[in-house]
Amino acid sequence: MTIKYQIQLLWQNMVTTRWRNNLTNSQMPRSNVTKSFVKENGLTVFTILGVLVGGSVGLLLKNNTGPWTPREIMYVSFPGELFLRMLKCLIVPLLVSSITSAIGSLDLSMSGKIATRAIVYYFITTVCAVILGIMLVTAIKPGKVGEKDLIDEIITEDVEKNTKVLTPDTLMDLVRNMFTDNIVQTTMYQYRTELSLPKNNTDPNLPLELYVIKGKQKEGSNVLGLVMFSIVLGTTIGRMREKGKILQDFFECLSDAMMIITSWVIWLSPIGVGFLITGKILEMKSLGMVVQQLGWYFLTVMLGLFLHGFGTIAVLFFLGTRKLPYRFVAKLSQVLATAFGTGSSSATMPVTIKCLDGMGIDPRVTRFVIPVGATINMDGTALYEAVAALFIAQYRKVYYSFGTIVAVSITATAASIGAAGIPQAGLVTMVMVLDTVGLPAKDVSLIIAVDWLLDRFRTTINVMCDSLGTILVNHLSKNDISKIDRHHAHDPHELEELGTSNGGDFKE
Repeated sequence: MTIKYQIQLLWQNMVTTRWRNNLTNSQMPRSNVTKSFVKENGLTVFTILGVLVGGSVGLLLKNNTGPWTPREIMYVSFPGELFLRMLKCLIVPLLVSSITSAIGSLDLSMSGKIATRAIVYYFITTVCAVILGIMLVTAIKPGKVGEKDLIDEIITEDVEKNTKVLTPDTLMDLVRNMFTDNIVQTTMYQYRTELSLPKNNTDPNLPLELYVIKGKQKEGSNVLGLVMFSIVLGTTIGRMREKGKILQDFFECLSDAMMIITSWVIWLSPIGVGFLITGKILEMKSLGMVVQQLGWYFLTVMLGLFLHGFGTIAVLFFLGTRKLPYRFVAKLSQVLATAFGTGSSSATMPVTIKCLDGMGIDPRVTRFVIPVGATINMDGTALYEAVAALFIAQYRKVYYSFGTIVAVSITATAASIGAAGIPQAGLVTMVMVLDTVGLPAKDVSLIIAVDWLLDRFRTTINVMCDSLGTILVNHLSKNDISKIDRHHAHDPHELEELGTSNGGDFKE
């Protein structure tokens, strides 16, 4: 074969290959790209449609039919309730296995660095959210404009019971729940201090300081206690090295199994979220009246959440990664829609971890930062509590000084950390903030009318902040994680353990 013939043959192969590539990327692609897009983003699109359809159906049924009884609403919400129960079922095994395996696979110094970066990020975003909320409520003054005959909802026995609490009790309950005395009980209950009238005393105006103190286990997983226990267990397993390998393998396997189950449950999210939204809208008494009379308060909170989510967090993300976060936010559509539908950071956690894994974030970072963030990082809640407290003070014409504003900032930050990742948990911690302003706890009832809707928006911002924080921490930690992987790669016994946990940068 001559050299000339070889060159011609090589040129023909190059042209043929280029033609095939062009055909794949230009002519065939329209169908292939469409299929690829549907495959990758179909679930997200269906979930967003579930939110829109659920809201539309709820409004149509509410406006074109008579009042709905609680039983009828229960029937409508039943599919959504099942979806929410399945998600909550995954919280405890996924949280414990994820944090334990993530910390156990890293050395103590690396775990400390990741934890420090995550906590610093969470603290900065929470403080920024509170300051932004106070600035907006002070500038707009929603309690002094618009309608003055706010809807004073009937204070139910449940609200009265939940609001009888002092700020020191709430803060001490937060610490008590961190250091649990029964790990099995922690999966089902959390400690709560309750105050009750002394025997033979029926005076409703009795100061709360004179009430009888009782400790009670309230139904609901103690997520904060589980996080602390998992961190300690993971650290111990990491220090045990070879002895702890069996436990490490167990928790890694359990974490992988939970993620597989999560991927099954996620496919039910469009239906579940749609029915949850429909049921919630049918529960409302009058959306028009609520918007009319609490409109300025509602708009102030919404403006604060929007500016914080797409302004403050975006700036911090850009400073840390030199990339704008909006492309990543678009990829988190499935997570944000689920957060809005469920109104729970904890219930959304399995979906968040699954989505970030698909975006190429190191699983060890994801499985540590997301559970911690779902527990202690409540930016939206902190902003809402600061705005709500000063809004009520304005409405009640209570004067508050600069010192009071500082106290509200500190209390709102602490209260947001203590707020559990469950729907409307902020109402309980709201009592702490009201106490700082010198307002009675029963004034929480002033904002109950719109709390369920605002709760979903602030949960969405909480989850978005957690997700972007995980991407940021992964970016800042990639060099450190790569060093650990290279160190482990020199050990033939640990080479197989690296798997997909390569410490690489995130995908764009």
